[in-house]
Amino acid sequence: MAEEERKRVLVVGGSGYLGQHLLAALAPATDRLDVAFTHRSQAPPQPLLDALPSVRAFRADLRSGDGLEAISASFGQPHVVVNCAAISVPRACEMDPPATMATNVPSSLVNWLLSFGNDESLLIHLSTDQVYEGVKSFYKEEDETLPVNMYGKSKVAAEKFIIEKCSNYAILRSSIIYGPQTVSPVAKSLPIQWMDSVLSQGQQVEFFNDEFRCPVYVKDMVDVILSLAKTWLSDGKKVQVLLNVGGPDRVSRLQMAESVATVRGYDHNIIKSVSASSLLTQVNRGVASPSDISMDITKLTQMLNIKPMSFQDGVRATLVAEAS
Repeated sequence: MAEEERKRVLVVGGSGYLGQHLLAALAPATDRLDVAFTHRSQAPPQPLLDALPSVRAFRADLRSGDGLEAISASFGQPHVVVNCAAISVPRACEMDPPATMATNVPSSLVNWLLSFGNDESLLIHLSTDQVYEGVKSFYKEEDETLPVNMYGKSKVAAEKFIIEKCSNYAILRSSIIYGPQTVSPVAKSLPIQWMDSVLSQGQQVEFFNDEFRCPVYVKDMVDVILSLAKTWLSDGKKVQVLLNVGGPDRVSRLQMAESVATVRGYDHNIIKSVSASSLLTQVNRGVASPSDISMDITKLTQMLNIKPMSFQDGVRATLVAEAS
């Protein structure tokens, strides 16, 4: 009897924050799965390769598609592709719209998957809560997308492209992802660690009280991706899904800082509440920011039976992990 083909999972942008956490979760399954990731830098991060020796690395440029054919030749058609690659700093997106669109709309990646000429690949694509306008609370998936900045616009364009072109896809509109640092530390500032760092100095710090999100703990986001991938790999039934992925709590930056202070035992009096809208006249942030893009996650919890961690518990888990 012929041996069953091993399933292949490719994490695009695997050297980034979510990508590394996802690879770490996939690594124990490499006895039955082939796992690879792409990176844009000249060389993949050595600490990541050392920590996950069974995972393969490929250099690829999403804008041009350079490097994707080498994956076809050496790794083969992936059964699951998780696209974590993006220019995700809104201010950077405003500064270079063409590069933002070229990176965040995964046309080369999708066209590469289509070139295999079959429906055997599932694309799990990371989108954002910033596709919403931000004028109400708890957006549902079917609500209109009216982004206020270039980052959100590029992600709406990506969603439309994927829905039009792909036979099988799961688009995940993610809120702020937070949690412990990665095996190979990422350059970008991590929200809980940054708040902990500034509050630990005991000086007064200002936090916005009128911009709301539903931050999601990184391990919950990884569980969502793994659940979708596992179902696809086991039954191969058509997947066309769009999901809000956030935590259960609608919080402002001010409330996030207060949670960190509570867990750490810092003095709450050093946390100063300020309005983002009033500050905008004094400080140009270089990018429009939606006021309230909290999301309704009923569809997520019902479809996947995953209950994301509360923000307070996620903060505690993050700070415990950082201390160990």
